[in-house]
Amino acid sequence: MTTMTDVTAMLDDLAALVEAESPSSDPIACGVCADVLATIVDARLGIAAERHDGGGSPALVWRFGGPTRVLLVGHLDTVWPRGTLAEIPFRVDGDRVTGPGVFDMKAGLVQGISALATLRSLEGVTMLVTSDEELGSPGSRALVEREARGALAALVLEPSAAGGALKSVRKGVSMYTMAVRGRAAHAGLEPERGVNALVELAAQIPRIAAVSAPELGTTVTPTLASGGTAMNVVPELATVQIDARAAVVEEQDRVDRELRALAPTLAGASIELTGGPNRPPLPATSSAGLLARARRVAGELGLGPLDDVAVGGGSDGNFTAGVGTPTLDGLGAVGDGAHARHEWVDITAMHPRAALVAALVADLLEHP
Repeated sequence: MTTMTDVTAMLDDLAALVEAESPSSDPIACGVCADVLATIVDARLGIAAERHDGGGSPALVWRFGGPTRVLLVGHLDTVWPRGTLAEIPFRVDGDRVTGPGVFDMKAGLVQGISALATLRSLEGVTMLVTSDEELGSPGSRALVEREARGALAALVLEPSAAGGALKSVRKGVSMYTMAVRGRAAHAGLEPERGVNALVELAAQIPRIAAVSAPELGTTVTPTLASGGTAMNVVPELATVQIDARAAVVEEQDRVDRELRALAPTLAGASIELTGGPNRPPLPATSSAGLLARARRVAGELGLGPLDDVAVGGGSDGNFTAGVGTPTLDGLGAVGDGAHARHEWVDITAMHPRAALVAALVADLLEHP
């Protein structure tokens, strides 16, 4: 394990992963993709995967000996349903490669494997790949947290931000469903005998949005709503899903309290709120030391300046930071279009990015 995998081989591995479609909601498909990934790692690094079943979603762990000092984290699931590949095939076009899940985040996995293949010693390195990250990691969260505890660092192979910027801060994520219950009645004969859950929900939505605190970076967004059963029936049930993001735990807690304190405005209506905080924030204090180290090794490699940004999206890096492990995110592919049909990866950045990860791992192992 002394040479960087060449670009052609990296693209071959990436094609195999992308063509093994792996929507988060399909554990069977994710299992097939996990088999493909395990075969690639065995071929490139000569080590078999340790398999876990996190709530029905497969997860893979590779341990290279000794207690974990550096944890590499990624996921193989995508937001794309099976069949998307027929519409958006894996394709190399000049310096770009496209296909479902290529940017988020299968290229990051390939680059991470290539990075490890360059190191003479992997003693103390563990790599963890899950398959339910896009769902909020309901089955794999405990595994991620367990593997991260006690490590010197967690390096997250999620895609970079614009221009290759690392992700030094991630907001915490909370997810809720509000169910409003009223009373059904005939909308034409006796609507006055009903309690309209849809009207109650309409009153609650501005109150939900008002919990936001933009000046603190806190967003509370009603997203998906539904209600009613038939054209001529006063709605008995209406629901709305709520996406909340906050930069600090205190704001997550405030949002939770205020949403749970919301009360009905119509007599006879009731409200039930389910869900809560899913991912804790990844604060700048967790990433600062690793970011400085990454910038130093990037300079030594002649890679130029490394930018960093704060982002609203969550990742499993939120969980590694949440258990106290220093975490740096966005070390994966350079490109654009996460969760979009045009997602793409910059082929010319694949080797430099893998070299950065390799140098960062080596530096952490040599100078903990």
